[in-house]
Amino acid sequence: MAARPRRRPRVAVWKFASCDGCQLSLLDCEDELLAVAGAVDIAYFPEASSRMGRGPFDLSLVEGSVTTPHDVERIQRVRRLSRYLVTIGACATAGGIQALRNFRDVKEFIGVVYARADYIGTLARSSAISEHVPVDFELRGCPINKRQLLEVVSAFLAGRRPTVPAHSVCVECKLAGTVCVMVAQGTPCLGPVTHAGCGALCPRYRRGCYGCYGPMETPNTAALAAGWQRLGARRPELLRVFRSFNAGAEPFVLESRRHEEG
Repeated sequence: MAARPRRRPRVAVWKFASCDGCQLSLLDCEDELLAVAGAVDIAYFPEASSRMGRGPFDLSLVEGSVTTPHDVERIQRVRRLSRYLVTIGACATAGGIQALRNFRDVKEFIGVVYARADYIGTLARSSAISEHVPVDFELRGCPINKRQLLEVVSAFLAGRRPTVPAHSVCVECKLAGTVCVMVAQGTPCLGPVTHAGCGALCPRYRRGCYGCYGPMETPNTAALAAGWQRLGARRPELLRVFRSFNAGAEPFVLESRRHEEG
């Protein structure tokens, strides 16, 4: 009797509140994506296919933050359908740029923008997926590094922990032989507290890091802010730099609040 064909792992890609950039990073893998597609069954990926497979899924990749009551219900359903759930990008791991709402009165915004505020159903906060359901791994970035994404997918399909560096952008600068822009030029840079993954792109072109990959493990944001102040940065600038792509990440939230006026 012929052996039954081995079932390919089923993968789903989900979108919540986001710009789709991280899903596009997956599509940008091109040849590597073809290899992945040959090894798995991409059962649900509306960005790439009209196929809408039903769960359960072996691996779910989730882009975007939770911003509405419907999002809360939906992510709980995704979690129930998924053996492993991996969040990808700054929106899913830290609330994204839309987490700027967390520092203001959302009702006031709605009243200014919309003629009928009663038609709008939204939450006061934009939150990371992990605030609502258990997450098996968080892949940071705005957008994510496609090589790191392939490593994460491969790792979970192979039943091992992903090998994604937890060090700062400064280490990437050292590995590439890039001169430190803070030391050599006096340019404020978030590299010492930012998770690696971008290849230190901005310092390579003599610009300070913008913190696209969010906080590294145990970031000393207070020491970095003090260094920026010695370079001439004022409180409004420090407030702004910690409230960007990863405004909702706890270390950046805590540091930004230290520089609020009043």
